[in-house]
Amino acid sequence: MAGDEGGRAVRPVDPSPGDEVDRIVAAWGRELPELDVAPMQVLSRVTRLARHLERARAESFSAHGLEGWEFDVLSALRRAGDPYELSPGTLVQQTLSTSGTTTNRIDRLAARGLVERRPDPTDRRSVKVRLLPPGADAVDGAMRTLVTHEETMLSGFDADGRRALADSLRRLLLPLDTH
Repeated sequence: MAGDEGGRAVRPVDPSPGDEVDRIVAAWGRELPELDVAPMQVLSRVTRLARHLERARAESFSAHGLEGWEFDVLSALRRAGDPYELSPGTLVQQTLSTSGTTTNRIDRLAARGLVERRPDPTDRRSVKVRLLPPGADAVDGAMRTLVTHEETMLSGFDADGRRALADSLRRLLLPLDTH
């Protein structure tokens, strides 16, 4: 298939693909040889990696009695540091959810005894959401399990390889996250 098709050089496809993305890219290269499917080499792997990571996250959270959204709220509170509390508005920003969704989530976490609402000592019209010890235990356990899963996923990279990968992904994400 090497040669010139429609004024555009067509690259030969590797006959012995190594992973599922290689097989997908090879098939598209065969079916649409005029299309440069090279971006799929990176972005299809990112998509597949995201799916694997979502599974690892779900397992990590489930092992500690949490769902993903619960982990998100509890971890935002835990990262806030002592006294482990934030305003509902800050939770909206940090969890990328709506105020109605956040209110519902806080209600559900409070009913489970993982967080509590308390008056804001600096503004009597506002409330703070505080992480309670059972919530801290759950989020800390889930975080430890998650990091163990992630460490396994990255075990093929040394420290320099991890830094290079993190830098490359940051360059890819920065323009997307700023919009």
